[in-house]
Amino acid sequence: MKRKGDRKDGKRVPISGLMQCCIDLKPGRMENEVYINQKMNVTPLVQYIKEKNDSGEHYTFFHAFAAAIGKTIYNRPRLNQFICNRHLYAHNDVTLAFVAKMSLDDRSEEIMLIIDIKPEDTITTIKEQISDKVSNLRQKKEKVDKKGSNSAIDVLGHLPNIIRVPIFGVMKFLDKRGWIPSSLVADNIYYSSMIISNLGSIHCGAIYHNLANFGTSSSLATMGEIVPTKVVNADGTEEIRQICEFGITLDERIADGFYFAKSAQMIEYLLMHPHLLEESASNKVTMA
Repeated sequence: MKRKGDRKDGKRVPISGLMQCCIDLKPGRMENEVYINQKMNVTPLVQYIKEKNDSGEHYTFFHAFAAAIGKTIYNRPRLNQFICNRHLYAHNDVTLAFVAKMSLDDRSEEIMLIIDIKPEDTITTIKEQISDKVSNLRQKKEKVDKKGSNSAIDVLGHLPNIIRVPIFGVMKFLDKRGWIPSSLVADNIYYSSMIISNLGSIHCGAIYHNLANFGTSSSLATMGEIVPTKVVNADGTEEIRQICEFGITLDERIADGFYFAKSAQMIEYLLMHPHLLEESASNKVTMA
């Protein structure tokens, strides 16, 4: 049931006086970015994906990455909060957003996609959801039936400045209050729990990427290429591990550094124990 102060896309969360003052001092999301760059051991994940694919299934590291992020958000719910109009809200749903290219070509068009992660979802259902959306997109090479924000962008982007700029001014006003029509928010990556990107697929490392003052997404995560790396253990022995670099940008107002660090550790723990991704996203994760 909607309470006073709630938005259609989120529930109002009470905050302390200190937090309110911090929001008032720096009201923009881009003013409050913190960045975590972490190299994670994904050796067990590499073996897990290999075994899955050897059995005839088609799993990718991005599928596991998305499943680990979704499970972490359910276990660390403050990651699913956002600040708009100087108030703190919790998203009604857990959604992950990404941009897909029609084909791996410099001139290929990009389309925004969002997947909705339900409490009962597993790596298998998340994989199916991602695969369905991307394959449906790439099968329609000639003409994509765009909807929601993808369609609106095509229209607005071609309007002259004298019309387009005032329209965006009105949209920013509506955005602050949660009044933008749902039809214009559909498939808009900036209205998701987290934006994710797999840069390893183009042989690139993880990057820093800014957030946006528009929308409700308070975090963005990129994964880089998995690279075999020589690691020296505490006992002085050496071994080769599969290491992946992750870059995570967050709005520091939704939680403190300790909360963010523990969340990053949970992502790594899940990638180190990929069988946990076969459990429901909402299942509690207890890190050993």
